[in-house]
Parts: sequence; structure tokens; C-alpha cells
Amino acid sequence: MANKDVRFPWNVVTYVGVFTFSEFYDFCYNWIMKEIDPNEFEEKLYSEKVVGDGKVLDVEWNFKKKFTDYFRFDGRVRFHTVAMKKVELVQDGKKIKTNQGEITVKIRGTLTKDYKNRFEESLVLRKWRAIYEKWIIASRVDNYETKLVNFCNDFMNEAKAFLELEGKK
Repeated sequence: MANKDVRFPWNVVTYVGVFTFSEFYDFCYNWIMKEIDPNEFEEKLYSEKVVGDGKVLDVEWNFKKKFTDYFRFDGRVRFHTVAMKKVELVQDGKKIKTNQGEITVKIRGTLTKDYKNRFEESLVLRKWRAIYEKWIIASRVDNYETKLVNFCNDFMNEAKAFLELEGKK
């Protein structure tokens, strides 16, 4: 069985203010799509509820990024909005339609080793996997863990920067 290690536990960014959800959604989607194979992406959840005069939105994405035939990055992104409503603002003398409310973005990253289950083919190989990972490819394990953490940090930094710039318009 593949060995899964959560190397980037849920990291959360919360923003309260003005933002355009559709533009933020597209920005995040396109950022991830530049990094992964589109066939390895799945939108697990998209839920909208009207609560009072605002919307509660929940979105969850799952994706995979293959590093090698042995290492794979499994990512999960969640968006949650609270009291999101449509507003009109005047910017440079023009009215623009946007959203206002609270949005929370979360990302989690898991390093999956032996995702093709090649070490599961025999009892001897299963016993050798721990030795293989600890002594033979230890530096590669560290390298891919670092890549995974960098990917997640970069995504969160870009999402946060987008929201902050949106709010300053």
C-alpha cells in the first residue's frame, strides 16, 4: 500500500473585505493548473447556500502532481465564504460589481510514496521499502517534501496577495 505522509498540514488564510469571488476562483484554478496535469484535478464539492442577505459558499478541490514514478504530491484546497454579498463600488468613476464578505482558504499537502504499489508485489519488497526510503533515497525524500511545502506556501502567498490587492482597488 502506498505510504502517505502529510507534510503540509492545513494552512489557513482568512480575508474579510471586498473581493470578486469568480476572479479569485479563476486565479487559484489557473495557478494550480499551471503546475499539474489537468487530468489529475477534481472539484469534489461546490455548494452555495443563501443565508440571510449573504451567501455561504464551500468549494473543495483535490489534485495530484506526479514528481516521479515513486513520489506523488496529493493536494487539497478548500474555500469557504461567510456572509458574501454582491456590492457595487465606484472605481475610477465607473461602477463595478464585486463581492464583500469573509473568505477562508485552506491547503493541505501529502507526499505519497510508492503510489503505484510496486513494493507491495512481494513480502521481500515490502520489507526492503523502509530500508530503501531511509538509507538509499533519503535525500530525494527530503527534496520532494521541500518541493511540496514550497508549492503549498507559494499557493497560499499568491492567494493572500491576490485578495489583498483586490481589497485595495
